[in-house]
Amino acid sequence: MEFLAMLYTVLLVAICLMMALLLFRSGRPAGGLDEADCEELKDWLEEQLAAQVREFNARQDAIAQQNYAAIRSVSETLQTAVQSMSTTLGQGQDSQQRILERRLQSLEQANNQQMEQLRRAMVESMTALQAENTRKLDEIRHTVDEQLQDALQKRVTESFKAVNQQLEQVYKGLGEMQSLAADVGGLKQVLSGVKTRGILGEIQLGAILEEILAPEQYDTNVATIPGSTQRVEYAIRMPGADGGSVWLPIDSKFPGDTYAHLQDAYASGDAQAVEDARHALELVLRSEARDIREKYVEPPYTTAFGILFLPFEGLYAEVVNAGLLEVLQRDYQVNVAGPSTMAALLNSLQMGFKTLAIQKRSGEVWQLLGAVKTEFDKFGQGLAKMQQRLRQTDEELDQLIGVRSRAISRKLRGVQSLDEASASALLEIDDMNELPKALSETSEISDQVGK
Repeated sequence: MEFLAMLYTVLLVAICLMMALLLFRSGRPAGGLDEADCEELKDWLEEQLAAQVREFNARQDAIAQQNYAAIRSVSETLQTAVQSMSTTLGQGQDSQQRILERRLQSLEQANNQQMEQLRRAMVESMTALQAENTRKLDEIRHTVDEQLQDALQKRVTESFKAVNQQLEQVYKGLGEMQSLAADVGGLKQVLSGVKTRGILGEIQLGAILEEILAPEQYDTNVATIPGSTQRVEYAIRMPGADGGSVWLPIDSKFPGDTYAHLQDAYASGDAQAVEDARHALELVLRSEARDIREKYVEPPYTTAFGILFLPFEGLYAEVVNAGLLEVLQRDYQVNVAGPSTMAALLNSLQMGFKTLAIQKRSGEVWQLLGAVKTEFDKFGQGLAKMQQRLRQTDEELDQLIGVRSRAISRKLRGVQSLDEASASALLEIDDMNELPKALSETSEISDQVGK
């Protein structure tokens, strides 16, 4: 602050000197101040400024010394206070540390005592818990042993019972197998005869035909060739030219011995035996196909081919695998069919029969439609006449209701009206609303007929 005051003082003195110089110049007459006077005044101002600067520097040095002394005094005082405080804090810290150590020691002792008590309590609890667990485990073991013993005994009893039942079923199955073996033996004995095997094939073929075709679509024991004594087991009546019919001969064959030899050859694994059995089966089938062609096929009385029916799918599969289907069809005009293929063939023929029947009936349907059209034209003419009559009746009713009713109303305008009950009693009419209602219904009927 003193430094600033000195600075302000120097500036103020300089400003005053400048103002004095200006006043001095303005007060003297023109030409009264020469160069010497100006130099003298300048020197005097410089001396004054230099004196002020020296005084300012001296004061600034004094202020700096005072400030240094004050700062040093304050520093010494602070250092002394810090040392005193450090000593006091050190003493207090030692005291607090001793107190803290004593408290920690007492706390550690108390903690050790509590931990010891807790350990003893835990040991006692664990001992009691172990004893209780041992007792409960003994009880559980005893209970489990009893339950296991009961369950094991029950399971063993049930197992023996199930084994006995299964043994009984096995004995029963053995009895059934023996009975089945006896039946198979009887069937084998039955099939050992050629005539018996033929009858079995005929029965199976007849069942298939009866299931799919209508009775009038096939026949049994048919002499397909006129004048011939050879009769085929079954023949299907096929549509022919000019509304006639031709026969499709079907003969059932079952070369059981040859097929059995082939199965035995397969079971033995002998390739040569299998080949020989296949060749024998081919010869038998060729002979049967030749008989069908020569005995039962004679166009135009029959179709150009016949059908050889094999009653077992295994035998038919063997014919297919050997490639005999094409051979018999090409060389003898005979198709081979098993039970499944025979059913498919008959279903196809049935669809053809239905299509042919529809074609035959189409002319009758057209005639019936023509008759219906003629009768419908007559019916339309009758409806037109009825519509004309109803329209004429409607016009007459409109004239009656409109012209006549208005004329009557004009005549009766001066007559006082009665209530409905009095009018009904006077005119002996049960309901006055019947006449308008009847007229309304008649009008509606006329409108509907007109539409």
